[in-house]
Amino acid sequence: MTLLSFMGTEGKSQSKVKMAKNAPVFSNFIYEGKDQVYINNPLKEGEFYNPILQGAYPDPAITRKGDDYYMVHSSFAMFPGVPIFHSKDLVNWTQIGHVLDRVSQLDVHDTRISAGVYAPDIEYNPNNDTFYMITTAFAGGLGNIVVKTKDPLQGWSDPVKLKFDGIDPSLFFDDNGKAYVVHNDAPDKGTELYEGHRVIKVWEYDLEKDQVIAGTDKIIVNGGVDLEKKPIWIEAPHIYKKNGRYYLMCAEGGTGGNHSEVVFVSDNAKGPYTPAPNNPILSQRHLNPNRENKVDWAGHADLVEGPDGKHYGVFLAIRPNEKGRVNIGRETFILPVDWSGEFPVFVNGLVPMEPKLKTPEGVANKTGKEGYFPNGNFTFTDRFTSDKLDHRWIGLRGPAKLLLHQQKKDLRLIRFR
Repeated sequence: MTLLSFMGTEGKSQSKVKMAKNAPVFSNFIYEGKDQVYINNPLKEGEFYNPILQGAYPDPAITRKGDDYYMVHSSFAMFPGVPIFHSKDLVNWTQIGHVLDRVSQLDVHDTRISAGVYAPDIEYNPNNDTFYMITTAFAGGLGNIVVKTKDPLQGWSDPVKLKFDGIDPSLFFDDNGKAYVVHNDAPDKGTELYEGHRVIKVWEYDLEKDQVIAGTDKIIVNGGVDLEKKPIWIEAPHIYKKNGRYYLMCAEGGTGGNHSEVVFVSDNAKGPYTPAPNNPILSQRHLNPNRENKVDWAGHADLVEGPDGKHYGVFLAIRPNEKGRVNIGRETFILPVDWSGEFPVFVNGLVPMEPKLKTPEGVANKTGKEGYFPNGNFTFTDRFTSDKLDHRWIGLRGPAKLLLHQQKKDLRLIRFR
């Protein structure tokens, strides 16, 4: 589904709101999907559509607490920021709101469209029963920030500004109680070898102060899998622990036609890390550019254990139109992950992706029903009769409520003075 937004501004000095003369009035909104790919590929019992979130939901990150899954996405200059979804089974998703839903958390009133908030990571720390969302916020002078909560349904704290540069931070909580931050950064001054040369750094993290520990930073990946091949834009790192070993998974190649996902392994959270021999473990590059139902740019992934005990990976990808344009943005896809060997591999992640997947064992597809997010060709109707706007109505560079006036049975555009 195309991202729904009203364009507006919101700044610290804007306090008076006045109804525009002859303001447009909307009594209802209807979106109806008629995508040929869904007409040609109707669902059968035990199937669901991929992408799992259609439209502009880029840079997914996912975490699990018990039977509950939470997933977040980039929002850039939109407000509120960082949409968050909940699921019990990785198939049926409900948007429960946004992580950054207060201006005290996020001020994007003068932010470029491609800036703002991007590449969020969400992690649950079982050692203190707390959820963390860490991200880069190039807005309001924030930089890299972290917020936290005991319950994602009850809102999140104000941000803590973190004392490191770079982008795409993520947290890792070891089972011994230690915590770490990994992120993309520029090479040390004077060591950059080519355009797009980046590194991955790791820091120890103080859970009491919610801050990286000064002097603990270390470069654990220089350039990418093979520096001699001049890999570009190593980013979006995540650390996982399995069978006593540490796995670092990153995006490589830049968000475009060369995008991919790669993985490294180490016996220590702070490295050294060795790349897997079978990298990349996910990519749609080097495939026939004229393939049917084209999915491209696959990468920027995160892993989680599913309800069936198997691993799954969420990631961004695009579905370009017939002219190669990406009108609906970067969407959220999912694939099963085979981790029966030493390294995780996305199942069918290196061949042309299909529009349908098998549901995990025991999971029923309820998308579009019982309050779950719709998928495929669906109709969305909003008659503006509820007390609050749907979470999909968002503002550009500020709260939508400062641009819209909701009455009992309609929605009116307003202007600032």
